[in-house]
Amino acid sequence: MKTAPPIAALGFRVHSGWAAAVAVAGPAKSPSVILRRTLILADPALAGSKQPFHAAAGLELQKAEKLIQRCTESTHALAQQALRSVVAELRKLGYRPAGACILLSSGRELGALESILASHAMIHTAEGEFFREALRRGCKKSAVPLTGIKERELLDHAAEKLRLPPGKLQARTAKLGEPLGPPWRQDEKLAALAGWLVLSVKP
Repeated sequence: MKTAPPIAALGFRVHSGWAAAVAVAGPAKSPSVILRRTLILADPALAGSKQPFHAAAGLELQKAEKLIQRCTESTHALAQQALRSVVAELRKLGYRPAGACILLSSGRELGALESILASHAMIHTAEGEFFREALRRGCKKSAVPLTGIKERELLDHAAEKLRLPPGKLQARTAKLGEPLGPPWRQDEKLAALAGWLVLSVKP
C-alpha cells in the first residue's frame, strides 16, 4: 500500500502587485519552513497593473472599468501561474499542499466602482481585495483549499489554537526562518504563522 505524501500548508500576505508566500510542513508542534516565495501579481508592462484603482481614479467611469478589467485578467493569470508553480514545487519536494490561509484586512465592504474611486480610503481597500481575489482564484484552480483570517486577529487566534502564549509564538515564528536565512521580514513571519495555523487543524 502506497504511503500518502506528507502535507504542507501555505500562508499568504498580500501587497499591491505582489504577495509573500510561505509553506510549512511537519508536526504542528514543531513545523519547518519548506518553501518561501515572492509571488508577482502585476505585469510591469501593463500600465496601472500594480495599483489599478489608483490608476483608474482619474479616468471617466467607462475607461476606468476597462482598465480594471484589463488588470483583472492579467493579475488573475499571473496568480494562477504563480500558484501552479508553487504547488508543482511542493509536490516535487514530496509534499501535498493540503490548504492555505490568506491574511485579510479590516476594511469595509466594497461598493460600486464609482463610489470606490470617489474615496481614497476605499481605493486602498479595493486594491487589497483585488490581489487577494486573484490568489483565491489561483488556489481554486490549483485545488488548494483556502481560508482567510484578519491580520489583526492572527496572533491571538493562533496562540489559542496552538496553545502558546503570543510572545512565545512570535519568537518561534521568528526562528522558523533561520534555516533559510534572510529575507525573513514581517511579511514572511506572518505568512508562515498563517500557514502554521492551517497545519494545526489538518489531520
